[in-house]
Amino acid sequence: MAGGKIRKEKKTSSSHFQGGIPFFKSRGQHILKNPMVVEAIVNKAGIKSTDVILEIGPGTGNLTKKLLEAGKSVIAVELDDRMVLELQRRFQGTPFSNRLKIIQGDVLKCDLPYFDICVANIPYQISSPLVTKLLNHKDIHKAGFRCAIIMFQKEFATRLVAQPGDHDYCRLSVNTQLKARVNHLLKVGKNNFRPPPKVDSSVVRIEPRSPLPIPHEKLQEWDALLRICFSRRNKTLGSIFRQKNQLALLEKNYKTLQSLGMEIEGNDDGGHDDGDDDEMDVEDDDADEEGNDSDFKSKVLGVLKKYDYEEKRSAKLTQNEFIHLLSVFNEAGIHFR
Repeated sequence: MAGGKIRKEKKTSSSHFQGGIPFFKSRGQHILKNPMVVEAIVNKAGIKSTDVILEIGPGTGNLTKKLLEAGKSVIAVELDDRMVLELQRRFQGTPFSNRLKIIQGDVLKCDLPYFDICVANIPYQISSPLVTKLLNHKDIHKAGFRCAIIMFQKEFATRLVAQPGDHDYCRLSVNTQLKARVNHLLKVGKNNFRPPPKVDSSVVRIEPRSPLPIPHEKLQEWDALLRICFSRRNKTLGSIFRQKNQLALLEKNYKTLQSLGMEIEGNDDGGHDDGDDDEMDVEDDDADEEGNDSDFKSKVLGVLKKYDYEEKRSAKLTQNEFIHLLSVFNEAGIHFR
């Protein structure tokens, strides 16, 4: 893994050298040394002989060699100039030299070229922004890429694949699974790396969905809804949406959209039952009914009550339920940003 940000630091001990090159743990430079694991990753990737492969953080090229053997060509994005020189030396004069393109730079800042499949052992500190970048990449290249096979820290991988009710189910799980099918492929112990990291790893397959379950223009609002719902994932939605700060932000947005003349669909009262609001139990110590317009509060809580979301918890809601929740809020004129 060598695609993260570089800063000056002391070298590691000599046991963390390969071919005279020191590895720095703080840069995420943990080189996969076990050839059996490398072989397993390539086999599970399902690479075609016609594939253009994107590799992120190739390091000294152990995985790169196998990718070149399996696909048409490899585009390797590497930040560390020492590793770039090592890659060039390793493949210079071999049959692979004209099929390897090296881009020196930060993968999070680079404009990615076309590729069919991404296979990478990445610095763990870039896991979340890299997943976001890859899943947005297909919006630029209309054909998109087929899938990404990426090594993550085990805990991060667990959150990516978590299902409703799982301990690790979170906003990352729902957001990623909206845009992609995510599957766990392989567990990789820390001793398969040089130098060994402090944590175990997992290989995950990410396959972008096309089309998305919701319109692309709704993605920002979708994420804003999830931020609210997962602010306290084990609280009921009724408790979360009673909070003073949440109601104030939603009402401000609601009034702004009204002033702009935005057409509000559906029943203006959100389908609530008048008088039921006082009977709802407040589960959150931070909840405060004062300072918010009672009609708007009734509208928000009325939507939750009408569609049976009031007592449900984000930790157990399915993707389809979140999509439906956004839809019924929007129908009542309630939007998120």
